[in-house]
Amino acid sequence: MKEEQATIQEPEARATLNYARISARKVKIVADLIRGKSAEEALTIVKFAPKASAEILEKLLKSAIANAENNHFMNRSNLYIAEIYANQGPTLKRIRPAAKGSAVRIRKRTSKITIVLREKK
Repeated sequence: MKEEQATIQEPEARATLNYARISARKVKIVADLIRGKSAEEALTIVKFAPKASAEILEKLLKSAIANAENNHFMNRSNLYIAEIYANQGPTLKRIRPAAKGSAVRIRKRTSKITIVLREKK
């Protein structure tokens, strides 16, 4: 008979954004800047980052912080970004006319962004 180990689930708050109309590759640049940082520091970095994805990540980070405070009763000052990742979502395919009667396919990429916050001990 095997002994089952009881894993203690650390409380975490998460926020996800599906079908964001920006390439996951562009989101990962800013996501790498804030991974592992405290929530307040990450908000400051995202607020002043000169990237298109920074505005999207700022809104998502504020949502994750609100989830932590209201749903999980976590202290805002102890929060840090445990995980942040951006995966590729479905691609919208469009066609654009090109030279000599041909057509070129335009790929409008989307992404799925997830932020997970945990409390420092």
